[in-house]
Amino acid sequence: MRGHVQIKGGDVEQQIDAITLKLNTEMKVEADDSVSYQTFTIDQLKAVDPFVIQPNEEKQVPFELKLHDETPITAVSALKNQCHVWVETTLDIGFAIDPRDRDYVEVKPLSVVSRVIRSIEQAGFTMVKADVEKGFLRGNGFSSRSGIYQELEFRNNGFISTKEIELSFILDGAVVHCLVEIDRSFSMSGDQYRSFTLPLDASDSQVASALAPVIG
Repeated sequence: MRGHVQIKGGDVEQQIDAITLKLNTEMKVEADDSVSYQTFTIDQLKAVDPFVIQPNEEKQVPFELKLHDETPITAVSALKNQCHVWVETTLDIGFAIDPRDRDYVEVKPLSVVSRVIRSIEQAGFTMVKADVEKGFLRGNGFSSRSGIYQELEFRNNGFISTKEIELSFILDGAVVHCLVEIDRSFSMSGDQYRSFTLPLDASDSQVASALAPVIG
């Protein structure tokens, strides 16, 4: 992600000690019987060394930030999309009334992730909810690292029973790990968990093969 911070000076000369950019998301936190939503900082950087801005001076400070591998995707077609990612810019400046700015970012899924989602939807499922939750994921030979994970919830309404699929992704270099929780209403077997790994350039047949036990 590349951009710039645009600063305009006020009526007097001012010392700016730092510009801090935080990549934030909102996570769901469950504790006891309550649910709350809290800001979680995925990554941050300081964009510039201290400097002085003159009255009415305009200055642009460029920045570049590599998105964390576990940054949630926001461009999803969920009926209830609770996934938000934004950049919070803060000026370290004395006596400022409001030294912060918030800019939302659209994060699109990788091609292989889009095809996994599309395959599930083509099998008759609807993405009913997408959110970001506090905690860690663990699958077969992989685990998350950031302290949050995204969950996409799909549901189909079968003639006899309803099937729910909760899907999470973890990007790891040239591959993406997928963890799936399957819940069937009226099923005696309880929730089932499956995990699989796909290369970023996975073919349609590889995606279909990985999803067959999930949506079959």
